Amino acid sequence: QALRHFSTGRVYFKNKLKLALIGQSLFGQEVYSHLRKEGHRVVGVFTVPDKDGKADPLALVAEKDGTPVFKFPKWRVKGKTTKEVAEAYRSVGAELNVLPFCTQFIPMDIIDSPKHGSIIYHPSILPRHRGASAINWTLITGDKKAGFSVFWADDGLDTGPILLQRSCDVEPNDTVDTLYNRFLFPEGIKAMVEAVQLIADGKAPRIPQPEEGATYEGIQKKENAEISWNWSAEVLHNWIRGHDKVPGAWTEINGQMVTFYGSTLLTSSVPPGEPLEIKGAKKPGLITKNGLVIFGNDGKALMVRNLQFEDGKMIPASQYFSAGETSVVELTAEEVKVAETIKVIWAGILSNVPVIEDSTDFFKSGASSMDVARLVEEIRQKCGGLQLQNEDVYMATKFEDFIQKVVRKLRGEDQEAELVVDYVSKEVNEMTVKMPYQCFINGQFTDADDGKTYDTINPTDGSIICKVSYASLADVDKAVAAAKDAFENGEWGRMNARERGRLMYRLADLLEENQEELATIEALDSGAVYTLALKTHIGMSVQTFRYFAGWCDKIQGSTIPINQARPNRNLTFTKKEPLGVCAIIIPWNYPLMMLAWKSAACLAAGNTLVLKPAQVTPLTALKFAELSVKAGFPKGVINIIPGSGGIAGQRLSEHPDIRKLGFTGSTPIGKQIMKSCAVSNLKKVSLELGGKSPLIIFNDCELDKAVRMGMGAVFFNKGENCIAAGRLFVEESIHDEFVTRVVEEIKKMKIGDPLDRSTDHGPQNHKAHLEKLLQYCETGVKEGATLVYGGRPVQRPDIDGVLQRANNTEYGLASGVFTRDINKAMYVSEKLEAGTVFINTYNKTDVAAPFGGVKQSGFGKDLGEEALNEYLKTKTVTLEY
Repeated sequence: QALRHFSTGRVYFKNKLKLALIGQSLFGQEVYSHLRKEGHRVVGVFTVPDKDGKADPLALVAEKDGTPVFKFPKWRVKGKTTKEVAEAYRSVGAELNVLPFCTQFIPMDIIDSPKHGSIIYHPSILPRHRGASAINWTLITGDKKAGFSVFWADDGLDTGPILLQRSCDVEPNDTVDTLYNRFLFPEGIKAMVEAVQLIADGKAPRIPQPEEGATYEGIQKKENAEISWNWSAEVLHNWIRGHDKVPGAWTEINGQMVTFYGSTLLTSSVPPGEPLEIKGAKKPGLITKNGLVIFGNDGKALMVRNLQFEDGKMIPASQYFSAGETSVVELTAEEVKVAETIKVIWAGILSNVPVIEDSTDFFKSGASSMDVARLVEEIRQKCGGLQLQNEDVYMATKFEDFIQKVVRKLRGEDQEAELVVDYVSKEVNEMTVKMPYQCFINGQFTDADDGKTYDTINPTDGSIICKVSYASLADVDKAVAAAKDAFENGEWGRMNARERGRLMYRLADLLEENQEELATIEALDSGAVYTLALKTHIGMSVQTFRYFAGWCDKIQGSTIPINQARPNRNLTFTKKEPLGVCAIIIPWNYPLMMLAWKSAACLAAGNTLVLKPAQVTPLTALKFAELSVKAGFPKGVINIIPGSGGIAGQRLSEHPDIRKLGFTGSTPIGKQIMKSCAVSNLKKVSLELGGKSPLIIFNDCELDKAVRMGMGAVFFNKGENCIAAGRLFVEESIHDEFVTRVVEEIKKMKIGDPLDRSTDHGPQNHKAHLEKLLQYCETGVKEGATLVYGGRPVQRPDIDGVLQRANNTEYGLASGVFTRDINKAMYVSEKLEAGTVFINTYNKTDVAAPFGGVKQSGFGKDLGEEALNEYLKTKTVTLEY
């Protein structure tokens, strides 16, 4: 058959086949649906019988479509195909058998019957890992690559010729679930559809499998899954994650079998904990706040998150010594309603159970892992967006226990174990300041991959505050991979917008609750005056997160009237969608505030991020990472990588998985970033670059205010201000008086310790910056300026003349004008070439007002509604009906 498809701008022909789909599961269901969408005709579905009154997902969708469905408990008797099976199969007239996932043995006469034979999906790179449990064995044996094969069925076990193969890297902490969800499931569906089309077009290859490198492994049984303590940490990790969830790797603790789940390699220092003796282990394990730490025979460690006992009860490993101490919570009226809704959901899944009672066990009543996903999704849809994890079901299998877990999660009492943080602590500013200093990647603080560190300096006295992890290229790649996984497969990508806003509001609250500590860190690390840091650096960060939290559920597209394709009708609408993984590179002048300006809009839009703070001011960004975990942000959504722009920053601009980069910094670096972003993958870019902002003061101004505000325009935040008025133009008739007053006021300013409440001007951010300022002063004198007490009168013939001088720069971030004449003010604001114009004020920014430059001061906006569009993409959808 040939189908002709019509679409705007193209016409193409494709050959189509009549298919028999043999298999089961959600994977089979998706392959079925995608093949039908491509125009192939599924003439029959052969799947497993109903279990406990429930049909397989493939059967459900096929029956709904009216496709003939056959459910044979077995296909042959004494080695021969049963008459019933043979007749049913012949009746559909298939040209090709497609086996996406099949647990039954299919007779060879059925396999060979259709014109094109049969193709099978297998989740390994054949000939490696033939047989069942191929994904598990990929992890158990420590393979660096995973993948799948679509092959032609023959009379051997996974030995037929290869039609196509796909592969992916195995990440250090991948599990069966993450591999399957990230790659094997979505890419496998596409590959099955591609394979069928290749066959239909007569282009499908048959590549014989080599015997070299071939392996065969069977299904692991519980008795064979015992952990050996003679292995290295990496082998232990592979064994545990390869057996997770079935059958589960186990060991003996205190005389009973305990199964380990959720293993991750420990890359940071071993946290403190309570020793736990494990039979056969050469070194006791440690029960820590994050789980059970166990050691390989090489002395390296890994973390185990959950433990399951012989009676089936599963607990967080961190609660091993307190298991059984949790009290039963009494439900409120609202929580009772939630429990009743969940009971209805359980009843719908466990249709074979007459009544759901407190003692009803989800799995003992016939539920499978497939039902876990359904339970989690139904609860999310019907219980106000409540987001559970599959793990929550495994850890509370009885209905009564499950409701208790749900209620604790609703109350915020069932959060993950406290984040393990190695702090540098200092007694300063009448408080104990606790500062993280490691990279923050995938929800964990960790040392740089190569162990390198650098000193971050207190600009007040030149002392070393602490050593900070110096992110390597490998760390950047890990952070991007974590952000990508969180966006594509994690809870964040599934979270509804209102819940996203709730997390951002919570983060804003935590920033406010910790504002004194954050302001103190900002003063230590950047030299910011404490009182200013408290009000502006931290205060505006809080406002920014609250502002954008309110935008989360208000991002919307629009409907567009178009010409109808008569006699049909059309509906066209746009959707605003997140971009994906975004990189953010921020400067050193407002470390936390610049982080907030960019990351709040990015997160509100639904993206995940990798942020590189300025090398000289990393500490508030790392403290922010700690607070994001306390706020409940899922792992991988926020990643912070301190280090150099030349290594970490450059890699971010080149990384193919990053879809947007936001940068605040110098124009030369902005140009380099823009070039790298274009060459790599044409990623979206927003740049806030150099300033050189002019401030024009006319003789009809209110002079006292102009002096006060003019000084603020120059010296606010020690002059380390993106929009600092680096060029003041004062009308000749008031020039001398203005300069005299400014000098008088400058002499009153107190320069000193930023933590002293009476200090007006703290130390410059870092030594190189101070030296540059001194160099500028010398250059000014050499070029004819008079230092300190003013300069020669400058000819300023009219408004247009001063505007010409003000605009005579390649920069245009901000500008200002002081005058009582409203017409003059509006004329000047119209003519000034800058992203922001201040009239009779300066430095008055607000979270609701867009901020950004023109010309070589960059493009794109921070703050305001326009900032959201920097982190969104517009999709147009046209429907014909």
